[in-house]
Amino acid sequence: MDKLKEGDLIFQETFSEQGKAIKIATKSRYTHVGIIFKYKGKLKVLEAVEPVKITEIDTFISRGKNKHFVIKRLTNSETVLNEEKIKLMKSIGDQYIGKYYDIYFNWSDEKIYCTELAWKIFKKALNIELTEDKRLKDFDLNNSTVKYLMKKRYGKNIPLNDFVVSPADMFSSKKLETITEMN
Repeated sequence: MDKLKEGDLIFQETFSEQGKAIKIATKSRYTHVGIIFKYKGKLKVLEAVEPVKITEIDTFISRGKNKHFVIKRLTNSETVLNEEKIKLMKSIGDQYIGKYYDIYFNWSDEKIYCTELAWKIFKKALNIELTEDKRLKDFDLNNSTVKYLMKKRYGKNIPLNDFVVSPADMFSSKKLETITEMN
């Protein structure tokens, strides 16, 4: 944990029904992401759960499958992430604290999901898009588990053309490098 820095992303695999569907649709084990910032002198995780909140790193890790997690960092962080930029990222992120979690994955600031939170912080503070442009229809939506959750959430009006960012795509971003992996 000594290697952690503000602005790092922490990825994990979750146990929820949604997590299972995300794994299938994205073909990745990673279903949740948060951003590490310093709060009251201690590194913690800013994450979009219900609601968006600040979580102790140990608590975040303990919720993941087998306490496995991966820390990723912007590849050019030494030149991009100065103290001023970190403050800006944190300030942008803090504006989302208390917002409801977006189970519909809509691209708005009214409600927000985990990868959207991370994506928007990097975009607004650094003008860096951590993932490529992807639509809901670009994921594997044919599995029965995924279909069930989609129908449960959207009924017959699935927004297939909506812009979506997934933990899998962010995890695979060429703009990020792996710093550490545990368990």
